Amino acid sequence: MNKINKLFSENKDNKLLSLYFCAGCPTLDGTADVIKTLERRGIAMIEVGIPFSDPMADGPVIQDAATTALKNGMTLRTLFSQLQDIKDEVNIPLVLMGYLNPIMQYGIEAFCQSCVESGVSGVIIPDLPFKDYQDIVKPVADRYDIRVIMLITPETSEERIRFIDEHTDGFIYMVSSAAITGAQKSFDEVKQEYFRRINAMNLRNPRMIGFGISNKQTLEAAQQNAAGAIIGSKFVTLLSESKNADEALDKLFDALAQ
Repeated sequence: MNKINKLFSENKDNKLLSLYFCAGCPTLDGTADVIKTLERRGIAMIEVGIPFSDPMADGPVIQDAATTALKNGMTLRTLFSQLQDIKDEVNIPLVLMGYLNPIMQYGIEAFCQSCVESGVSGVIIPDLPFKDYQDIVKPVADRYDIRVIMLITPETSEERIRFIDEHTDGFIYMVSSAAITGAQKSFDEVKQEYFRRINAMNLRNPRMIGFGISNKQTLEAAQQNAAGAIIGSKFVTLLSESKNADEALDKLFDALAQ
C-alpha cells in the first residue's frame, strides 16, 4: 500500500502533523538529516520542497528558502540522490512539492521512476492544470503508485472539488486561503465557514489544511476540520534561523502550544 494511504487509514484522530521544508536550505547536504530528525520527533508526513526560481504560490519566507537552496546548488537530480541514500531509513510518507517546469524538464516518466527509487510516495504540483494532470501526469503516476495531490481553496467551486475528489487519491490539500503561503495568527469567520462547508460535503479523500498555521489557535482549527495540519513557513523560518532541525522543532512545538 502507498505510504500516504496507509498513514490515513491507520490514523483517525485528526491530529496528523505534516511539515514542509525546502530541500537544500539552509545547507545543501542537510536534507537527509532534517527528514530523519522530523520522523524521529513524531512528524507524520514530510513535504520536501523542490527549489524553483519563480515559486508563485509561495510567500517571501519560502521564496527566500528556495533562493538559498538554488545558490547552494540544489537540483532535482541532487535531491533524488540524497533521498535514495536514506530510503531504507525513512518509514513515513515523503511528498515532493514543486512547480511543473523542473519536473517537465526532468521528464514525467523519469520523475516518477526516481520517486519510486528514492522512497517518495506523492507529489504536489501547484501549477499543474487539472486537464494536464488527467491526460499526461496521472496515467504515468498511477503506473508507479505515486499519488498526485491536488489543492483546493475557498474559491474552488463545489463541482470542481467533487471532481478532484473523484479523480485523485491520497489526500486533498486544503489551502486555508487564496493568498500566498505565510504564517497567520488566526483563521477568521470566513475561513471557518469555508472549513465547515467542505466538511459538509463528506468527501471520499481525507483532507489536510495548510497555509497560515503557526500557533495553537490555527493548529486546532485545522485539526477540528480535517485529518490534520501542514506547516510550512513557520518551520522554514525557524530552520533557517537555527540551522538545526531539533532546535527548530523545539521552537515550533513551543509556538504551537501558545
